[in-house]
Amino acid sequence: MSTLHEKVAHRFEAGHAKEPPVLWADQRSWGITDFKPAAVLIAITERERPGMLLLHRPSNMRAHPGQIAFPGGRIDAGETAVEAALREANEELGIDPAAVRVIGTSDRYRTGSGYDITPVLGIVPPDLAIHPNPAEVAQWFEVPVDFVLDPANQMTRAVHFEDRQHQFIEITWSDGRQEHVIWGVTGAILYNLAARLNWHD
Repeated sequence: MSTLHEKVAHRFEAGHAKEPPVLWADQRSWGITDFKPAAVLIAITERERPGMLLLHRPSNMRAHPGQIAFPGGRIDAGETAVEAALREANEELGIDPAAVRVIGTSDRYRTGSGYDITPVLGIVPPDLAIHPNPAEVAQWFEVPVDFVLDPANQMTRAVHFEDRQHQFIEITWSDGRQEHVIWGVTGAILYNLAARLNWHD
């Protein structure tokens, strides 16, 4: 077991053993009774400064065009959340499921579009070969874990939509060439994960 795997697994177990923290919820999901199960892979790269793999959806996609997301999608019949997350990561980024050392599943997140998303946390090697599927991935990038899981970088924003004000989490990170604005479901999952892992303690 690697040092990083041990560190993350310890934080994961300790964070989930406590009383649930205040988690971010999508208020638009209130009142929905029939959710479609889905899963995403939160892949942390084993580096001296660990990273996290994210992707930009193509701008011509029907759902969430151009947004930043984790690899993931719907859970097929007979699949577990872990199996679905690994399958989707393989389909979207070409990640070999055997290369992912799964730590566990974190807090489910229900969306206003009717999805019940299970985040699956895992460790991947730093030299992992990535082969993005252009139909589902416009580009992929790696963001430092210590940046996205730092509450100081998780800004609360508000937008007026359908005559109501909706709040969301926004994380902005620049790799020196491009500014990546992480928000929506991905921002909410990172907010909740930060409360579980306490990365900066």
